[in-house]
Amino acid sequence: MLSQAPPYWQCRDRRLDLHSVAVMGVVNVTPDSFSDGGKFMDPEHATAHGFDLIAEGADILDIGGESTRPGAEPVSADEELRRVLPVVERLRQTGVLLSIDTAKAAVARAALEAGAHIVNDVTALRGDPEMADVVADFSAGVVLMHMQGTPRTMQANPTYKDVVSEIREFFSERRRAAHAAGIADECIVFDPGIGFGKTVEHNLAILRRLGEFLLLGRPVLAGPSRKSFIGKVLDVPVDDRLEGTAAAVAVAVWNGAAIVRVHDVRAMKRVAQMTAAVRDGL
Repeated sequence: MLSQAPPYWQCRDRRLDLHSVAVMGVVNVTPDSFSDGGKFMDPEHATAHGFDLIAEGADILDIGGESTRPGAEPVSADEELRRVLPVVERLRQTGVLLSIDTAKAAVARAALEAGAHIVNDVTALRGDPEMADVVADFSAGVVLMHMQGTPRTMQANPTYKDVVSEIREFFSERRRAAHAAGIADECIVFDPGIGFGKTVEHNLAILRRLGEFLLLGRPVLAGPSRKSFIGKVLDVPVDDRLEGTAAAVAVAVWNGAAIVRVHDVRAMKRVAQMTAAVRDGL
């Protein structure tokens, strides 16, 4: 039997029910994201894409203005804000939960002021010394993600003795840091960072052993969508990874993921729902 994490996630004044798997749809307002970079660069296209994902069943939209693909170059806070703020402002009227995918406190604060509910920080509050205070000030939901190195270096030579145990230790340390900054436990979700400083074998081990993270008592988010490990296992390009993503999402849900971050919302919502029904019954 799976260990039980709390069945909700507090995100400002909103409480997301996690009795059913929540689907986070990806809205990349970037020219260089690994999967859909450049497709939704202007606010109109990005907003329209957000509406499409909501229609497909997204519970959360994750809006990002800086690519975190391997080797990605950083962008300035001003440029990141220019990309994401109009999208947050236009999508806040939908009522769907909005997440800002950023490691910059200034970007997070502006997005939260504009109506976002969640900060998805690939550095787990380590990249900007002011980020934890911003999250605490707004009582925002926060995704603490594990990444070895930086986007520019993370795939150079990722090395672990035991990848799952080391990520668990990292989560415990980051949780203590979040608490020290005044972030409530009910606001925290853990993301083991599939594809962020991991080899193919590391990513497969994380999916197999995802349930071990539930022992920490917080919900787990999994983001395998279209990642390179799928391409390497199946020998397929990024635009041909739907079935591989579906398999990875199914395994993640089977092993206890409460939230899945995906590009193909309609298909993966069905995969998650069916997997959970087999696991738990109706």
